[in-house]
Amino acid sequence: MVTFIFWSALLIVAYTYFGYTALIPAIALFFRKPVACGEWEPRVTFLITAYNEEKNIRAKLEQVLSLDYPQAQLEVMVASDGSTDRTDDIVREFRNRGVVLKRVEGRVGKTATQNEAVKDAGGDVIVFSDATTVYEKDALRKLVRNYADPEVGAVSGRYEYVNPTGAPVGAGTILFWKYENFIKSMQTRIRTITGCCGCIYSVRRSAYVPLPADIISDLVEPLKIIERGYRVVFEPEAVAYEETTEKPAEEFGMRVRVITRAMRGILHAKSLLNPFRYPFVSFQLISHKVLRWLIPFFLIVLLVSNGFLLGSWFYNLTFALQLAFYLAALTGLAADRVGRKCRLLAIPLYFCVVNAASLVAFWKTLKGQKMVTWETVRK
Repeated sequence: MVTFIFWSALLIVAYTYFGYTALIPAIALFFRKPVACGEWEPRVTFLITAYNEEKNIRAKLEQVLSLDYPQAQLEVMVASDGSTDRTDDIVREFRNRGVVLKRVEGRVGKTATQNEAVKDAGGDVIVFSDATTVYEKDALRKLVRNYADPEVGAVSGRYEYVNPTGAPVGAGTILFWKYENFIKSMQTRIRTITGCCGCIYSVRRSAYVPLPADIISDLVEPLKIIERGYRVVFEPEAVAYEETTEKPAEEFGMRVRVITRAMRGILHAKSLLNPFRYPFVSFQLISHKVLRWLIPFFLIVLLVSNGFLLGSWFYNLTFALQLAFYLAALTGLAADRVGRKCRLLAIPLYFCVVNAASLVAFWKTLKGQKMVTWETVRK
């Protein structure tokens, strides 16, 4: 029985991180649905959601206004979630350049702020961003060309993370997003992705669905759009740059918030977990989201069951490898705390940070805890 438990846990972990990643491109070889892209310049509302971003908002607006897109077709809107610094004053300085300030009182959170701003948006396509992400000059054109296909309801761009300090957790973030971007590109080839990159994604205005304040919009908004019969696609040539976090504690806190909201959010689109109605989407959600959130439990089961099987060289080796991996993560954490950087430890450190965050997020979700507001973590 213990042997069965060990191998079951091992196979689930292996499938989640490697099996699914190998299976998706194999499926894409036989089931491909290209996006009918075309040169198209719809009216776009570029929506920046901000809270106390006085250090970043000016540079962000200058950057957005310099993007390669017809100014007559571009509405730039800043949705301020009750900012208490000079964010709103700085935005007002851009009034003569067509920038619109939408102030939402009461610190209601990112999703609720977006809901209010979208009501006033004049674009046929809404692009969601934040105050720190830097877009490639042609990113808007690359995003919106996908809307020439009437089946497309939302489009995600591609994150490119930079790690200026060389922090191990930053190196882990970069590797993780290369892995995620590969999966998204394969999902798009087949039909649809099931989550967008939060600071560079867009929706067809007519397909937008207002969400509860405690729900993470870049996961659940695409899911609600899928429920309405649209595709959600990944555009790898629409690139946005973001700096990674520097400290494991920062990444951990951000991941707890994101995963908690995602776990709650999946319940708002639970119909998509029905394999009879949505076979491919349910397969994606279970393999790419649900199993990944449950991985910490399988890792614990794997280690404990392995301990009961000690005695043969194989189980002694697998136990030693697990301990060595977790020791490497702890070493990376300790090194970071004393100001030492060892990029060789980036993968075990980031892996353990994310899975520890999943454990905490699972507990918060069980308690019914809601996480509505946010603080800027990345620079």
